[in-house]
Amino acid sequence: MTTKDNKTATAVQLKERIVSGRCAPLPIPLRGIELREFVSGECGATAFSTGTATFQPNSELPYHTHRCSEAIAILIGEAVVAVEGRAYRLAPYDCLHVPGGVAHRVAPAAGAAMVALYAFGAATPGREFVNDDFRAVDCGHGQPRHTDPESIRRFAAAEVYELSEGAFFRDLFAGRFGAAGICGGYGVFRPGASLPCHFHKFDESITIVSGEALCLVEGNVYGLSGLDTAFVPVGRVHRFLNRSEKDMAMIWVYSGSEPERTIVDASYCSGEAKWLGTAE
Repeated sequence: MTTKDNKTATAVQLKERIVSGRCAPLPIPLRGIELREFVSGECGATAFSTGTATFQPNSELPYHTHRCSEAIAILIGEAVVAVEGRAYRLAPYDCLHVPGGVAHRVAPAAGAAMVALYAFGAATPGREFVNDDFRAVDCGHGQPRHTDPESIRRFAAAEVYELSEGAFFRDLFAGRFGAAGICGGYGVFRPGASLPCHFHKFDESITIVSGEALCLVEGNVYGLSGLDTAFVPVGRVHRFLNRSEKDMAMIWVYSGSEPERTIVDASYCSGEAKWLGTAE
């Protein structure tokens, strides 16, 4: 992290947006699957999008490709994600990244429902269904070979670092792991924990996956829980706090290949001081 003063003003074009985790699903012709869109070009994002996919037992999203990177992080249940025939079993908070143009199929583990959070490296991602002409290989809880295009970050094995007192983070996808144009991870906040007031040079999506969060953005205060998601555009100062008596956890996603944060004085997040723009 670095620290900067509010010396040089530049216009911030977009404001934050809060999307309910219980928003209406998209109208799609996929039986047993609900897709919810949290962040996309519709809210002003320019290079990424996020949302959730809810799978009923025995449902399946058949083989398809995207033109951009996709990261799939499991939130509830377990999934079987096949990439060009290589089938991996993913546990909660495991994350699989698939580069653009690589065919993959997503389904819940047998007999159970599943919820996944998706992140694309495009604001308006498309989907093209393709034939299943791949030789099936059961990879279980294993890892891809170094020659395979996909990558997996197993939650249990991911490095844990304390970003601020009581706030513990794990990076789940990033440029150093093979992602292109997006990065993201998991953060858990102990009761009373918070991050300092900061901004990014990228747009950010923050989804609350457990507990209750307080989100401050330039004097605006929001309460989030139950997969509620905050879209914070580039340059908007913000912070998240856990003022509850239980842990709070989030999945964060940036429209950039590696995480970065620039700390500023807390008065800009609380609204006591007016934030005029990013300082170079």
